[in-house]
Formats: sequence, C-alpha cells, structure tokens
Amino acid sequence: MTLFTLRPAAAAALIGLTFTGLTSQAWAQVQDYEFQLVKNEIKSGSDAEIAVRLVDKRSGKLVPDAVIFAQRVDMAPDGMEMMAEPIEALPSTEPGIYRFKAQIPMAGGWRLSLGAKVQGETDSLENKLEFKAIP
Repeated sequence: MTLFTLRPAAAAALIGLTFTGLTSQAWAQVQDYEFQLVKNEIKSGSDAEIAVRLVDKRSGKLVPDAVIFAQRVDMAPDGMEMMAEPIEALPSTEPGIYRFKAQIPMAGGWRLSLGAKVQGETDSLENKLEFKAIP
C-alpha cells in the first residue's frame, strides 16, 4: 500500500469506530432500565421506608437523577388492590437509590408502582415491584 491509499483507509476505520461508539449510546431505550427493591421485606408500620435502586440493565450501574412522577403502594399481591396507602418520596443520600415513606398498616403482600423519567430518554419508565410487609 502506498501512503496515499493508507490514509483514507485509516480515516475510514477511525470514523467507523467513532460512530459505533456513539450509536451504542443512542440505542438505549427505556426498557434498558429497571427499578429493583433494596430489600424484599419491609417492616410494617406508619413510617415504613421502602428503598429502590434504578439500574441500567446493560451495565449494571445505578442511574441517578431520575424524576419520579408517579408512586403508589397497594395490597394487589394479596388480592386487595383497592387497599392503597399514602406514600411520599424522601430525599436520598446515595445516587441511584430512591427512598419512600409509606403507611403499611398490616403484614402481607404489597406492590410498589413507580413511574419515572430517566435523563436522556424520551419514554417513561414504569415498574411494579412486589414486597412482603412483616410485623
């Protein structure tokens, strides 16, 4: 190869590698993220604390700065979906960990439903997580 044919080939390879790296990030979708319970058992009571982590399933890394716009806790796993209780977001001290205070008046199966916007994604993330309340 001469010097003149080597330069275009090297430039084309460099451009290809650059665009490959850029498009892998652009192909992220809201399905690549999920909420996970920090604990599957929560102590029941008027000040029960529920913590979840938001995870990028592709890398396993925690995702900070999501905007939680919907939250609900109810007893759907025990067939009592209409038994919903108040829930409020708490400040978090760890990036990617989201905490909530809820009234969990009785032991049993509970479901936490969350709706969130992940930074850089156009769609909204929705997850339903089941946990057990213990006395």
